Amino acid sequence: MNHLLPLPVLLPMAAAGVKIVLGPRRPGLQRAISLGVLAAVLGVAVALLAAADRDGPQLDQLGGWAPPIGITLVADRLSAVMLTVSAAVILCVMVYAIAQDVADQAPGTPLSVFHPSYLLLVAGVNDSYLAGDLFNLFVGFEIMLMASYVMITLGGTPARIRSGTTYIIVALLSSMLFLVAIAVVYGATGTVNMAQLAGRLAALPPGVAHLAELMLLTVFGVKAAAFPLSMWLPDSYPTAPAPVTAVFAGLLTKIGVYGVIRTETLLFPGGQTRALLMAVALASMVVGILGAMVQVDIKRLLSFTLVSHIGYMIFGVALDSAAALAATVFYVLHHITIQTTLFLVTGLIERRGGGTSLDRLGGLARTAPLVGLLFFVPAMNLGGIPPMSGFVGKLGLLQAGLADGGPLAYVLVGGAVVTSLLTLYALVKVWNQAFWRAPCTPAGTAADGGGRHGEERAARPGGDGDEEDPPAAVTASLPPAMVGATVAMVALSLAYTVGGGPLIALADRTAAELLRPAGYVRAVAAHAPGGF
Repeated sequence: MNHLLPLPVLLPMAAAGVKIVLGPRRPGLQRAISLGVLAAVLGVAVALLAAADRDGPQLDQLGGWAPPIGITLVADRLSAVMLTVSAAVILCVMVYAIAQDVADQAPGTPLSVFHPSYLLLVAGVNDSYLAGDLFNLFVGFEIMLMASYVMITLGGTPARIRSGTTYIIVALLSSMLFLVAIAVVYGATGTVNMAQLAGRLAALPPGVAHLAELMLLTVFGVKAAAFPLSMWLPDSYPTAPAPVTAVFAGLLTKIGVYGVIRTETLLFPGGQTRALLMAVALASMVVGILGAMVQVDIKRLLSFTLVSHIGYMIFGVALDSAAALAATVFYVLHHITIQTTLFLVTGLIERRGGGTSLDRLGGLARTAPLVGLLFFVPAMNLGGIPPMSGFVGKLGLLQAGLADGGPLAYVLVGGAVVTSLLTLYALVKVWNQAFWRAPCTPAGTAADGGGRHGEERAARPGGDGDEEDPPAAVTASLPPAMVGATVAMVALSLAYTVGGGPLIALADRTAAELLRPAGYVRAVAAHAPGGF
């Protein structure tokens, strides 16, 4: 038993309770609690990753009940490495959010509402990674979603309420389907413990097992925003504050991807849904990037690229080979970091340029050169420019697709190459218009004329046609801690390239472990009376 396992869940939950009691009082202490708890979670995650990589899956059984009864927490290489990267990202986003609150001199709402909600979100994310049974995974999702309902509507503006309503309805429907899927699985097998299910699901009639698999994949597809279950995301994420959007884009969709990987490797190995997953992967890549290309708002553009790049991860799961899964694990870790970084940089652009509409931005390369550099590096990384980690992950997926040799795999390889090129095009468009075009006038047109379209958009509430809050006034400088947190995220993304060898080796070991689920099952069964 490894008794560190509950800490990534319990520490943020306890800190959230303390913050709710304190309310807006003693802001310095509250911020210190947030940073201290998140730093401790990162330390625990690193220790769990080291133990899981060295000794195999780590287990703890809460309440003293032996498996399969009670709450089982398991950290194998996949859950431990995702927990570690997520903890590092979450800590950086909290530093960014605190700096933004201090700079804006927010009276009390961020402390009394945002901070407890953020910590509950962290608890839900960590519980989802460590859950050893389907029902506890459902509980982790619900903790995470309960906090996200508050965060996505923070401030109560009309645009945030509208987008939050869409988000909440979709989330509630997917949660209901998840609960029904768990009921189907339990009714057919008599258990929800994932290690025990690995043996019992294989003995079910094919139709029952396939129904349960499709229901679980649908739930996780909604969470991951895979096409055609992704239409809610571009309308929900862009209206939230920059730290909220960043952590949502970086982490919440990856919980869905994690669920897909866990379902297809542990519960339903054998690739019965390969063709379906390949079709979903291709549609996600193509539809997502085509949506991104026509956007004039940076947040919406990045939201569509998020949908697009979920397709790469589903592609790797669909191939169901060691090389493909290793590339998928690497790409998931890369994308958590890159997508979060890009949304944090967008927050800096919004603060420095007064908005995120490309029709109104311009000249930032001269007025904010550091912001330009902080955008350029992760943008090229997401576009797959060698030798960055985005290129490494995509190259691994393409090689795995070519090694598969099937016609669908070849189509997906072609779709992945085209998607990568179009991603680069969309991000270069942002780079050119926001940073290198002539500065825009207050009326919303470029200094060299711009045109009537920009004037009409600027005249509408919010300036970008989406009924968003009026853009903040352009500031002469950016809070150093906001910039520092973003620099740390860029540095972390570059570390995947500089230290790519050890991370790729870890991804290879993770894939090998996923394809041999017997080790996971044995680790849990060893603590059950009489085994499974």
